[in-house]
Amino acid sequence: MAEHEKVVKDIEDKMGFAPNILHTLKEIDPNFVKKYRRCHDKLLSDGAMPAKYKILMALAVVASKQCEACTVSQMKSALKNGATAEEIMETMEVISITSGAPAVAACREALKLLQE
Repeated sequence: MAEHEKVVKDIEDKMGFAPNILHTLKEIDPNFVKKYRRCHDKLLSDGAMPAKYKILMALAVVASKQCEACTVSQMKSALKNGATAEEIMETMEVISITSGAPAVAACREALKLLQE
């Protein structure tokens, strides 16, 4: 398996899916995908903090940027990595305090995943 394909598979295994952008980038520029290795190695792996907490931080960041598709991806990853509904809702409180209603609204579709 080529290195860029392994990167996508590793991320898919850890997140439970591979973001569509990775498949697109893999086709356009396989070398670019190799840079996503850092995502797997740092964000999606336990270190001083468990991966789920780092992913919840990422959820807060992408919500603050009002990226709805990104919040869905981070929510899926958080759930796959063991985040509880309580941890997610506490993260939502932080998002609300730090970034306001527009950031919370960006999580609309992501929050539906808690109902499934």
